[in-house]
Parts: sequence; structure tokens; C-alpha cells
Amino acid sequence: MITAPWWLRWFYPNCVWDIKTSEKIIYLTFDDGPHPEITPFVLDVLNEYNAKATFFCIGDNVRKFPQTYQQVIDEGHAVGNHTMHHLNGWKHKDDVYLADIEDAARLIETDLFRPPYGRAKKSQLRKLKAANFNMQPVLWSVLAGDWIATLHPEKCFQQVKQNIYPGCIVVFHDSEKANERMRYALPRLLEYASKEGYHFEKIEKKRL
Repeated sequence: MITAPWWLRWFYPNCVWDIKTSEKIIYLTFDDGPHPEITPFVLDVLNEYNAKATFFCIGDNVRKFPQTYQQVIDEGHAVGNHTMHHLNGWKHKDDVYLADIEDAARLIETDLFRPPYGRAKKSQLRKLKAANFNMQPVLWSVLAGDWIATLHPEKCFQQVKQNIYPGCIVVFHDSEKANERMRYALPRLLEYASKEGYHFEKIEKKRL
């Protein structure tokens, strides 16, 4: 699914799917980093357009590549928790899943969370919003599909281009499996959307 259907939004009402606004703002997000070569490429392209974004980081990658993670922060972008080991919440008990998120939280200072694969149990999401976690689950409006090896890079770009709207949250990945399609689609989206009058901001919990 390129866009999030109404029934999925209804099923997960406590998640953020987009940000209501009358301004032409796009919220770019990047999952699965940081990566020591791919993430700097993303940062360079964003800088060309004075764009800010939100990076949902895997804790183990932050542990491996702390300098790249720090570069994301130093350049003014937001970060989110994407678990320590990219766990699928549907396949793990709540205590195991939440412990993995806590491990990532020791490395990633944030109040934003995105479940890997978009898969988490309602019970897990409720517990994340409780006082001891106080994290806001963030999903998406538009999936680039850049991780799909059979997807042509031009198709990746077009399906994002055709579905953006004010306040939408777009998902790309700063990972090896997505690299070819993301490198093609991201600069073209930034160029197209900028010409259409959009600008790009990071997600902040206080504005949700």
C-alpha cells in the first residue's frame, strides 16, 4: 500500500499518520539508519534544499556508527526510535518488544517511535504512550517503496510525487536495500515539491 487507507488509520487511532496543516509542508522520514555512506548522502541532498527531516534510527546502527548519528543531530534533523534490532512487534511478546525499545532509547534521545514494518500490537503502542515511555508512535501517509528490489527507481519517484499533500509524512530508507531507488527518487522529489511551493520540516512531538 503506497498510502495509508482509512481502515488502517482507524485501527491504529493513537498513531500519527499525517500532521494537519494548511501550509504546504512535507515531513520526510528515513528509516533503518544511520548508515556511514548512505545517511551522509541523504544529509547532503537535504541541505541543498534547506530541508529538515526525521530519521527513525535502529539502535544497533547508532551503536555501530555514532559519528553518523551525531551528524544527523548536528545538522538540525529530528531522530526517532526504531527499536534496537528492527523487531517485528507482531512476532514478539510485549515485554521482549518493549525491552528492545528501551535498549534503543539508551542511545537515541527522542519521544518519537516508529514500529519496524509498521507492525506493532495495540497493547505495545498503548504502553509506549504511558508515562514511563511517553513516546508518540508515528506511521506515515506515503510509502516510497524504496526497499522493494523489483521497483523501478522512476516508479518509486512517481508514486511519491503523485500522493504528496500538505502535512503528509513520507517514508524513505537510508539503508543498503533501498539505496538505489532512494538516491534516484529523493533529489527528484525535493526538486519537484520545492517548485510546487512545498518546504520540508522535521517532526516534533509538541506540534502533533
